[in-house]
Amino acid sequence: MSDQRIPSLVNLNWSELHQTLDEQGYAKLPCLLNSDVCESLMEGYEDESLYRKTIDMTRYRFGIGEYKYYQTPLPDLLQQLRDGLYPELAKAANRWLERLNRSPEYPDTLAAFLDQCHQAGQTRPTPLILKYEVGGYNCLHQDLYGDIFFPFQVVFALNQRGEDYTGGESLLIEQRPRAQSRGHVIMLNQGEGLIFPTQQRPVSGTRGYYRVTLRHGVGTITSGTRYSMGIIFHDAK
Repeated sequence: MSDQRIPSLVNLNWSELHQTLDEQGYAKLPCLLNSDVCESLMEGYEDESLYRKTIDMTRYRFGIGEYKYYQTPLPDLLQQLRDGLYPELAKAANRWLERLNRSPEYPDTLAAFLDQCHQAGQTRPTPLILKYEVGGYNCLHQDLYGDIFFPFQVVFALNQRGEDYTGGESLLIEQRPRAQSRGHVIMLNQGEGLIFPTQQRPVSGTRGYYRVTLRHGVGTITSGTRYSMGIIFHDAK
């Protein structure tokens, strides 16, 4: 994967993406990974030299499926995505903190943020690839791997819904204080991405902004095999 490149992330319509994040709490990215890149990532699933750990979801009651954490150094493509997406998402993260009357705390670059993680003992990389077969699913959860975590993460669809698999929708559930939960169902085409909150987001109310807790998961696969790639920006203990 060393010779693969993605379209410039700087040229994305970040103004619109920021607005969508503020209004919806999540935002879809256009197709950034072409079919050749997606195929290469899926083919690499069997190359154990790329990964530091494999998780059987059933064993831990996370759902039914499997995922693998990449080891360092990350493949160039993943490093490009992680480095390139971070700066604009850090702006959004700091803006959200300010809306909750907190001081901005996320640095401009991923390297500076990861240095904070490493000083706190969080040194294991967290980008991952996930595989679900018929009947597979992922329970609602949050990806918190230590005291330090980044407020956003991104998932990319690696194969095509409706052709390679059915079902397997991305799920976001938000719990507003003293109210019933609200659900979002998001469907991604091959190569598209989804930015979503890791733990919570600010929502405007009659007395200003308040925190809403979110969890994410994957609906049941009804046919075929679904592959996706997750970009988590904080490292793990």
